[in-house]
Amino acid sequence: VKNVSVKELRRGYVAGDSKSNPPRGAADFTAQVIVLNHPGQVSNGYTPVLDCHTAHIACKFAEIKEKVDRRSGKTTEENPKSIKSGDAAIVTLVPSKPMCVESFQEFPPLGRFAVR
Repeated sequence: VKNVSVKELRRGYVAGDSKSNPPRGAADFTAQVIVLNHPGQVSNGYTPVLDCHTAHIACKFAEIKEKVDRRSGKTTEENPKSIKSGDAAIVTLVPSKPMCVESFQEFPPLGRFAVR
């Protein structure tokens, strides 16, 4: 990267091609989440820290849209109240600060994240 000092760069910054497909911040995004190990249940309003690339940002589970089967991806329940360990779900996440996320279909390495 030209004309940028190392001192100006911070964790979580994203670089991309400004002419074709530039990275953008997301006010909210829809994701498929698989709960591997969590004590209790996860419901709407839960706000864990999400690790995406090198960024660590609190994200709120705004809406749990549907529970899905982990293997087939087919919907098993619409608008569930909560999800627990072993469940997979389609959820809407809202980051507390601007965050750059990419579609898993377009950029698989950049479309992954971990919820802690």
